[in-house]
Amino acid sequence: MDLSFKGAAKRLDDVDLPKLAATIGCTEDDLHAFLDVETLGHGFDALSRPIILFEPHVFYRNLAGAARAKAVAAGLAYQRWGEKPYPRDSYPRLMAACAIDETAALKAASWGLGQVLGENFKAAGYETVQDMVSDMMADEESQLRAAVNFIKFHKLDIPLRKHDWAGFAKGYNGAAYRKNAYDTKLAEAYRKWSRIKDTPWSGAQPTSGPPRAPLPAPKPVTPPDASHRLPTPAAKQGFWAALIAFILKLFGRKGK
Repeated sequence: MDLSFKGAAKRLDDVDLPKLAATIGCTEDDLHAFLDVETLGHGFDALSRPIILFEPHVFYRNLAGAARAKAVAAGLAYQRWGEKPYPRDSYPRLMAACAIDETAALKAASWGLGQVLGENFKAAGYETVQDMVSDMMADEESQLRAAVNFIKFHKLDIPLRKHDWAGFAKGYNGAAYRKNAYDTKLAEAYRKWSRIKDTPWSGAQPTSGPPRAPLPAPKPVTPPDASHRLPTPAAKQGFWAALIAFILKLFGRKGK
């Protein structure tokens, strides 16, 4: 793991929003609203490192024994959120924490555009937290994809498609979302973006709302019943009667 945390730091392309929105049946406007309210609008700091927030209480719960005691003594870990104010730059804390336990430290930071907590690396679509952080260092598209994967994993794409802003804000921010009026801000941001022309994109941009159900597969055609081709009992009797009448008529002619 490159602990300078400096990567390519590529910014979002215009097509990244409609492309990623389509993967969860949402629109570009839905994701724009999410970005406006839930992110800082950019994924990298002035040193081309992913924007992070190191959470000492998360570091604490990912440690045990001597490692935890060492982190507590260094002021890098404590049991409850909010015990101490956060510094402006989280990277000095993160790097010091990595010297104690790299994996636990990476899990204890929120990363990139969507501030996905490292603990949630699996929900974000990664095998390890190191894989997630490496992608976060590369570009904002990967950062947004991780957030979109997290949204889908927790089924928050459903309230997002329905524009149930309170439901989405509660799922993404927790029950205290009303303190920051996240739901109101999301609704206002969506109204703003819905009045702006979408980015031209060759992929299918869904309309807002649940994805359409696939068309049912055609039912197999039942072969026609061949029984109608067989002579019925009535037809059989008619056949023999006609044959006997023909023979009698034939022999009657010969008798004349």
